[in-house]
Amino acid sequence: MNREQKANLIAQLEDGFKSSAGIVVCDYKGMSVKELEALRTSAKAKNVTVRVLNNKLASIAFKNSNIEGLVLDQTNIGLWGEDQIAVCKVAVDFAKSNDKLIVKFGAIEGEAVDIAKVEAFAKLPGRDELLGMLLSVWTGPSRYFVTAMDNLKKQKEEA
Repeated sequence: MNREQKANLIAQLEDGFKSSAGIVVCDYKGMSVKELEALRTSAKAKNVTVRVLNNKLASIAFKNSNIEGLVLDQTNIGLWGEDQIAVCKVAVDFAKSNDKLIVKFGAIEGEAVDIAKVEAFAKLPGRDELLGMLLSVWTGPSRYFVTAMDNLKKQKEEA
């Protein structure tokens, strides 16, 4: 890889890191291509980008993106996206089903976080689940009103 290609790769990583709300770095040593494709497929469904990271180039991109405290060593794969909960869920859920993927650390809103914080974010309900909860709360009063009116109608018909 020549200097120009490295600069282009750093620029691509920088753009991805700057535009993302959540980044998770995992160790993928020993994973097969088929397993990596399964990870990419599950990530793509949630608009999460997955890329094998070159430690030196990714470290430069992290530094240029003002994300400090992430030390890359050995084999690393990065997951990032606009929804930090989705990124954490993809990484943690896949790590549960595949013991070769090990979550190392992450960055949420530009700040370095440890494994415990990544796992805590993975346990939170996602955007769609939260919208469903909100919709349920909003429609609750009207649903109860309709049920009450239906019960009142049945009582009047029986009498």
